[in-house]
Amino acid sequence: MSNINPAIRQLLHDGTVIPAHPLALTAERELDEKYQRALSRYYIASGAGGMAVGVHSTQFEIREKKYGLFEPVLRMAMEEVKAAAIERPFAMVAGIVGDTNQAVAEATLAKDLGYDLGLLSAGGLGDWSEKDLIKRAEKVAEVMPIFGFYLQPSAGGRLLSYDFWKDFADIPNVQAIKMAPFNRYQSLDVVRAVCSSSRHKEIALYTGNDDNIVADLLTPFTFVVNGEKITKRVVGGLLGHWAVWTTKAVALLEKIKECRDNDLSAMPELLELGVQITDSNAVIFDPKHQFKGCIPGIHEVLRRQGLLQGTWCLNPNEVLSPGQSEEIDRVYEAYPWLNDDAFVKENLQSFLS
Repeated sequence: MSNINPAIRQLLHDGTVIPAHPLALTAERELDEKYQRALSRYYIASGAGGMAVGVHSTQFEIREKKYGLFEPVLRMAMEEVKAAAIERPFAMVAGIVGDTNQAVAEATLAKDLGYDLGLLSAGGLGDWSEKDLIKRAEKVAEVMPIFGFYLQPSAGGRLLSYDFWKDFADIPNVQAIKMAPFNRYQSLDVVRAVCSSSRHKEIALYTGNDDNIVADLLTPFTFVVNGEKITKRVVGGLLGHWAVWTTKAVALLEKIKECRDNDLSAMPELLELGVQITDSNAVIFDPKHQFKGCIPGIHEVLRRQGLLQGTWCLNPNEVLSPGQSEEIDRVYEAYPWLNDDAFVKENLQSFLS
């Protein structure tokens, strides 16, 4: 079993910002290496604590043989991390999907490239039993440490029970879980299951609920387990939303930590900010159209900043929804303090060099 680096484990438990890395394409829908590397440099310079590559925001289609982009995209991100010679711990997370054989193969590749954890999704496995999904997770956990992932059904995930998450938490090499069902009841299933596990102190909880980021990070989750109160906190985020305006996400998490650790006097201000972030996320992620414009929405913000040349996706039908661009205009005007355009403008040439 591949054990996790202790410094990365501590980073995960302290809580950090992990953006979900997008895919940079040319107008011909081929990999744009210059801008792909620029995005990695942006996240590193932003003060993020890691990157998640090969995940939903990177487009699951990168695995298709006609594109063959899974290995190149993971490798480029790792090359940029090594070139940056980052002195602080930096968690590299690789998206892992597919049946057991594919998942094990992807985990093996990620481990060989130097990745710290595999973000294991059950996407596309809607006909598998939960027991079979647990067996698959155990096999992947033999290869590398696991970051669990509750992916919402509208993004290709499936509903998973409390019992599944309890069994999942008991797998020895599960180090963290990202909750992204965009549903409070299902998020609570995960937290309650982890609190009920003997490994509850060993698992770091991360929000992937881009619609509820601030509240997730501020809330103490307490459950009574065998007569004892067990409290867990969501300590950080692995988020597609944090693929944009990342320096502000880093500052936000620090402010939340300061609020939690002190007198909570900043709570009302943070909750107000949380509503503004959720309003912005609704525009970028496009729930109005069942999230069809989610990835193009991320791309559009990055395009406006100069970090991408366009909003192209591998799937030519994946485009901005009607009115989405105008809605991005609205939140830019309404909440200028949420964007980090000035930071990007100041550093863009170094990112692209």
